[in-house]
Amino acid sequence: MLQSPASVPERFVAPGGNNGLVDVFRRRYLLSLIVKKEVGIRYRGSVLGWLWSYVKPLIQFVVFFFALGVFLRLNDSIEFYPIYLLSGITAVTFFNESFANGTRSLVDNAALIKKIYFPRQMFPVSSTFVAAINTVPQIVVVIVIALFFGWSPSVLSIAALLLGLVIIALLATGLGMLFGAINVTFRDAQSFVEIIVMISVWASPVMYQWQMVASRVPDWLFQLYSVNPITAAVELFHFGLWQPLGPADAPPFPDLWTHAAIATGIAVVMVMLGELVFRNLEGRFAQDL
Repeated sequence: MLQSPASVPERFVAPGGNNGLVDVFRRRYLLSLIVKKEVGIRYRGSVLGWLWSYVKPLIQFVVFFFALGVFLRLNDSIEFYPIYLLSGITAVTFFNESFANGTRSLVDNAALIKKIYFPRQMFPVSSTFVAAINTVPQIVVVIVIALFFGWSPSVLSIAALLLGLVIIALLATGLGMLFGAINVTFRDAQSFVEIIVMISVWASPVMYQWQMVASRVPDWLFQLYSVNPITAAVELFHFGLWQPLGPADAPPFPDLWTHAAIATGIAVVMVMLGELVFRNLEGRFAQDL
């Protein structure tokens, strides 16, 4: 005998029902499986495996120290320049990897999306987790090198590093969902993201100091530059890794914590916007893929 809809147990839900990011974290075990798979693929067939995650930052340090610091004499203008550069590059690399992979994640997993249903936000979110895992060895290498130069961290400097990671993770996840959803239908989105990734290292004080921007642009433009979440995250990394070394003539970024709070708010809004666009376009994914 058929039951009336009112008598159906509440644990049954309509197929394909989706609570967005809430469902992603309800299925943490599935998320962890996807993350493990992506991390495993990265080092599959590699003899050194995870050691490459430590070797690459060390090679970067040697190159930056001699090519930029010694030969181009940037050590003379920015004290502890390799640490300054490495800390900024670590932040930007985390953003670029998470954002770019999140944009491609749906297209790359088209076969899986067309076969079974689960929250599709799982793929951009897992891209952020994979990028974070790949970033940890880079941070460890920078910290070890900074310790050699006399790095003495405080609670505030550690908090700055963690907040910088949170800002990047939220921003990259939001943008990954936004452009990832658009990329399913319009593959031009992926090319546009490649342009953003290419200029991101120059749109924030990684290769140069913020004073160079402040002295050459109008105040309103510098304020716009300052609320860029990547700028705030990079300067939080500088505050946590480079500033404790006590570089001469290197004042902290003006109103750093205020700009960090604004950047956090922008990143949260971007997650909400990315989720909104993602859910509106999600119904077409299987068809367009």
